[in-house]
Amino acid sequence: KENSNDKYNRTDIKVKNSKGEIIIIEVQFNDEYDFFHRILYSTSKTICEHLDEGDQYGKVSKVISINVLYFDLGEGSDYIYKGKTVFHSIHDNEELKLSLKQQETFKKEYPAEIFPEYYIIKVNNFNDIAKSPLDEWIYLLKHSSVKSSFTAKGIKKAGKVLDKLKMSKEEQEAYDRFIDNRRIALGQIASAKLNGIYEERKLQEERIKRLEKEHAETLQEKDKIHTEEMKQKDSMLQQKDSMLQQKDSVIQEKDSRLHAIARFMLEKGFTKEEIFSETGIKIEQ
Repeated sequence: KENSNDKYNRTDIKVKNSKGEIIIIEVQFNDEYDFFHRILYSTSKTICEHLDEGDQYGKVSKVISINVLYFDLGEGSDYIYKGKTVFHSIHDNEELKLSLKQQETFKKEYPAEIFPEYYIIKVNNFNDIAKSPLDEWIYLLKHSSVKSSFTAKGIKKAGKVLDKLKMSKEEQEAYDRFIDNRRIALGQIASAKLNGIYEERKLQEERIKRLEKEHAETLQEKDKIHTEEMKQKDSMLQQKDSMLQQKDSVIQEKDSRLHAIARFMLEKGFTKEEIFSETGIKIEQ
């Protein structure tokens, strides 16, 4: 209440949807001849409650009033009625639209999209034949039960809640114990899974470390073998160089002796041809 003279705004459920619209839901069992006035007051009060002082009127919230009734309100044989505010011209029945500027500003085309909407569900008028998801919910409201064939979103969960509400106190306590035990069991299973995952991860890490160590040792062994092979190759090259040097030394020594013989024969008067024949040293040499 804002003041002592104000009336209480009684509502069962109030919801804000993803569009920012306010949905008020009332469930009424007892007959109220002025229930239409109550719907009007509740909707108007909700609009005022959601408009802060100083806010522009353009920030007025769209309100949808849903009324689930277990008594016959007004005269009508159907079980769902919808009401909205529509402006029609008196002379040609033309529906008034928002101006282009208003449509761009408020993202709406007709005033009815700004004004509240009203739904009246007369539960007792429902014929129990569910042809749509909404009908399935009305069946639940009328009979407090859910058929196995129902597929409306969330209705299975609602059925479980109803089943629990129908239990005796002892049955509810037993059911709660069952749920608690089930949660504990599921928690233990989850813990076991986590422990298994942890152990598996630990084994994997150890395996990776072992493989990395083996790989490093293999590389070291390969480096060692390569180093040894290079040493052997260097030793063989050195031996080869030594043998070549020895061969060159022998050749040089042989050439030196042949040249000495050639000089001696030349001094003794042998011809160059005779010297070549004996020593193999070319005439030019």
